[in-house]
Amino acid sequence: MALCTHLAELQALVPASKYACAECLALGDKWVHLRVCQTCGHVGCCDSSKNKHATKHFHATQHPVVISAEPGEQWAWCYKDEQMAEY
Repeated sequence: MALCTHLAELQALVPASKYACAECLALGDKWVHLRVCQTCGHVGCCDSSKNKHATKHFHATQHPVVISAEPGEQWAWCYKDEQMAEY
C-alpha cells in the first residue's frame, strides 16, 4: 500500500516544543503519551489519555499528521487517511 499524500509529503519533522500537554496541565489532568502536530507544532495527549487532545486538535483544525513525542518512537499518523508510517 502506498503512503497517503500527507505522510509522503513530510520532509523536516516538527519536534515537540515542550514535553507536556498544555490543555491537560490547565485542567490539572495527566496524560499517557504525547503527539506533535506536523502542521503547527501543537503538543497534545494521545487517545489512550483521558482527554485525547491530539485528536481533538485534528477535529478542530483538520491538520492531518502527528508524530509521536515519545523517546525511541519514530512514527507518524495521518488522521485523514488513517495511515501510519515509520521514519
